[in-house]
Amino acid sequence: MKFFLSLLLAAVTTIVNAQSVKNNLVVLGKTDSVKSKILNEKRTVWVYLPAGYDGPSKQRYPVVYLLDAEWNFAAFTGMVHELSEVIGNMVLPPMIIVSIPNTDRTRDLTPTHSLSGPGGRKVDDFATSGGGEKFTSFMEKELIPYIDSAYHTAPYKMLVGHSFGGLTAMNIVINHTDMFNSYVVIDPSMWWDGKKLLNQARDEFKQKKFEGKSLYLGIANTMAPGMDTLGVQKDTAGLTGHIRSILELKNILQQNKANGLKWSYRYYNGDSHGSVPLIAEYDALHFLFSFYNFPPGFENRLYADPNAKIDIKAAFSEHFADISRHMGYTILPPEDMLNSLGYYCLQSNMPERAYAAFDLNIRNYPDSFNVYDSMGDYYDHQKNKEKAIEYYTKSLKVKENPDTRKKLDKLQAGK
Repeated sequence: MKFFLSLLLAAVTTIVNAQSVKNNLVVLGKTDSVKSKILNEKRTVWVYLPAGYDGPSKQRYPVVYLLDAEWNFAAFTGMVHELSEVIGNMVLPPMIIVSIPNTDRTRDLTPTHSLSGPGGRKVDDFATSGGGEKFTSFMEKELIPYIDSAYHTAPYKMLVGHSFGGLTAMNIVINHTDMFNSYVVIDPSMWWDGKKLLNQARDEFKQKKFEGKSLYLGIANTMAPGMDTLGVQKDTAGLTGHIRSILELKNILQQNKANGLKWSYRYYNGDSHGSVPLIAEYDALHFLFSFYNFPPGFENRLYADPNAKIDIKAAFSEHFADISRHMGYTILPPEDMLNSLGYYCLQSNMPERAYAAFDLNIRNYPDSFNVYDSMGDYYDHQKNKEKAIEYYTKSLKVKENPDTRKKLDKLQAGK
């Protein structure tokens, strides 16, 4: 339902839609809540919805569950928006993001009760620790079912956690593996409770199968100046207990390549425990969705080379069939993606490609009024009034729309 816009103009429109402006404030998301019987409290969540969420096709989206909302929500949502929706980016799919603010962080994000810090010293602030299994149960039995019932969700789910959140993510990877499809684990506190979870990981990653699961591990530089990742593993000082435990986890993952887990890691020498989430999340998203984007050079040929032989229907259908295999459910080329491509090609004197894009949209989204309206615009541009009237009429049968009605009336009046 667009006039002839360039790809850049379409991208700008997407940005405006994704970040709504209310009372002179740029709004990144919304709040929602779940009354938890398991935790015996009302839990607020922050929700980000992709730009096309309310589109006519009612597309369903993967969901990212992001811990520590207070620290991570703004940066992570901006990153996902940038990599999935801005200027035609297809590094990863548009996704719903559900981020969970804390009420008692130590309670919820530690799987066992302990009062000991990474060096073994007592920490009074850890008095409420050990509620991680209840928090996991809250996510599994209350939060996720609610989100699936209230929003247009797809089956694919990701969990992102940092520090104690990373500890929680690793506990779920090991003990509740099937809750999520993929995991982003950033500088996790694997030293917790005398390395109890780390010691369990040695057996679990050796014996258990993780087929179809993906994990990215980000490791920050928390060593004293002059140390490196080889030397620190021989150190015994309490101050290096944090990074030593994470490097032990990395070694365990490397030693168990036959368990089916797709994983990668990176050590960030220039980043501290506090600064590492942003860059680690960026790298994790590229790794976890390495299959999502088109091959290099495809977009240049598609948009800039009118002489290139491109079968749009085959290219998009085959590529998204491959994406579907990776993600475990059927994913169609997004309606707004093909719609923007169609108008761009129409404006750029590539009518065959425009027709192919609009026609594929009709095949994939037959219940959308917009796909018929766009094909009507195609035929109107081609000076085929009879066909334009036919498709505007089909659009109005699906849904009455004043813009389509105006275009139809104008054509019929001019017959």
